[in-house]
Amino acid sequence: MKFKNIFIIILSVGLLTLIVYRITSNKSQSEKNNSKSASPKMAANVKGLVLTPQKFSNELTLSGTIDANEQIELRSEVSGVVQGIFFKEGQNVTKGQQLIKVNDIELRAQLSQAKTRQSLASENERRAKLLLEKEAISQEEYDVAKAELQSTQAQTQLIQAQIAKTSIVAPFSGKIGLRSISPGTYVTPTTLIAKLVNNAQVKITFSIPEKYATLMKLNSDLSFTTSGSNEKFSGKIYAMEPAIEQSTRTLQIRALADNKQGRLIPGTYANITLPLDDINDALLVPTEAIIPIQNGKKVFISSKGMAKEVIIETESRTEKEILVTAGLKLGDTVIISGIMALKEGAPLNVTLPKN
Repeated sequence: MKFKNIFIIILSVGLLTLIVYRITSNKSQSEKNNSKSASPKMAANVKGLVLTPQKFSNELTLSGTIDANEQIELRSEVSGVVQGIFFKEGQNVTKGQQLIKVNDIELRAQLSQAKTRQSLASENERRAKLLLEKEAISQEEYDVAKAELQSTQAQTQLIQAQIAKTSIVAPFSGKIGLRSISPGTYVTPTTLIAKLVNNAQVKITFSIPEKYATLMKLNSDLSFTTSGSNEKFSGKIYAMEPAIEQSTRTLQIRALADNKQGRLIPGTYANITLPLDDINDALLVPTEAIIPIQNGKKVFISSKGMAKEVIIETESRTEKEILVTAGLKLGDTVIISGIMALKEGAPLNVTLPKN
């Protein structure tokens, strides 16, 4: 019995010693971990840029379409057989030049008949007038003769107008395209003969966002290039729509450009640069500093040695910089490297560029 008690005491002392050891060990490890966590975080080495006021020539980059100054599809107003074609495909023609002649033999026969009736009606009206003066006929009888004369005159004029329509002339000077008919073709008002284009000048049609509408002025200059060419052309705004297009919230504008050498082809796209206004105290941020987010854009700035997120609003951009209109101020240090690994409040070691 005495041996049993001694064994229990020894076992209890051992367990108590083990418990005390574990508690002491855990406390020491916790203090060690707390000591590690309390140690300062390593500062991230980044590059920064202090914002200073800069002069910025604000401009819009847009896409537009080049159209001919004047362009029509030539069609005959009357039906008939083509008697003559007086142009060559791709030829320059002048305003009023005859291009097509439709056979008018039947119309001329009708005109001869109408003139005969008109001559007879004119003689009847003359006789009736003499008789009316002698009171040999009533006023009503004279009015009938006069109305008949006027009717035959109108008929003659109508046939003459139809004959004039058998000669198709160029409504303006320009270059005529590929013809779709041959001599002897029976044409109707729906038959396409050819296209006539005046491209000595071209129109550039484009649209701008509504927020820039108030900045647009007539006779403003612009420059543009075309696809596949770096050659710059210039134009001048001459017209714009009087209202904003509600479906797109844009304003349509049209400019005119010289094309005497024919290097601009109607129907092609134009890459337009439209100057707006000069900003003397612009805040320009390098594009690599901008981080796209769901509701806009953000940047990191250095504030008291730590990273700080700032939501910004931007406007125009160049190849390397973006104009910031809200969110930043002069003197802010914008982080321009290592931004994807940064978090709010992270310590920074900022290196500024040397002047």
